[in-house]
Amino acid sequence: MKLKSHIPNIITLMNLLSGLIGIVWVINGNIISGAYFILLSALFDFIDGFAARLLKVQGELGKQLDSLADVVSFGVLPGFILFSMAKINAEIDWLPYLTLVLPLLSAYRLAKFNIDTRQTDRFIGVPTPAAALFVSTLPHFAVKWVKIGTVITSPVVLVGIAIVLSVLLISEIPLIALKFKSFDFSSNIFRYILIFASIALFIWLGLAGIPLIILAYIGLSVIENGIKRE
Repeated sequence: MKLKSHIPNIITLMNLLSGLIGIVWVINGNIISGAYFILLSALFDFIDGFAARLLKVQGELGKQLDSLADVVSFGVLPGFILFSMAKINAEIDWLPYLTLVLPLLSAYRLAKFNIDTRQTDRFIGVPTPAAALFVSTLPHFAVKWVKIGTVITSPVVLVGIAIVLSVLLISEIPLIALKFKSFDFSSNIFRYILIFASIALFIWLGLAGIPLIILAYIGLSVIENGIKRE
C-alpha cells in the first residue's frame, strides 16, 4: 500500500488524539483548555477530507475511521465539557449526567450519516462538529457576556442545551448547502447572508461569536426551508 494512502488516516488519528487530550484536560479541571482541542480536532477533520480528495485515496476505511474519531472529539469531549460545567454548581447530584445525552446522540448521528444517501450535497440535521464547536465556545461567550453567561452556565440550562443540540443532531432539518452552483445573489441570498454575518460576528466577538454563527446557520436554514415550501 502506497504511503500517500495513509496520510489522510494519520490526519484523522490526529483528530482523535486531539479529542483524547482534550478529555484529559477537562477531567483535570481545565475546561477552557480542553475546549480548545475541539477547535484543533475540527481543523484536522477538515484537513483529512481535503487531503483524501487531493490525493484521490478516499475509501471505506477512511470513512469509518473518521466517524470513530468524530465520536470522541465531537461527541464525548463536548459531553465531558457540559458535564463538568454543570457539575460545578449542581445542587442535584444526578442532574449533570443528563448532559451525556449529547455524546449518545452524536454517535447515533454519525452512524446515521454514514448510511444516509440524502446528505451528499447538504446536511440534514446539525453536523456533530457544529454542535461541538457550539459547546467549545460557550465558555468564551459566557466570559464575553457575563450576565447572559451566568444564565447559560447554570446546570439546568446546560442540560437544556445538551438536549436541544442532541435533538438537532438527529432532526430532519435540511441545512443551507454552502456549495455554490452559481454566484447569482437572488438564488444564493441565504448563503451570502450567512457568510457575511459569520465574518462580522467573528471579527466582532472572536470565538465568542461562534455560538451565534451556528444559531444563525440553523435559523437561516429554517427560514429558507419555510420559504421554499410556500
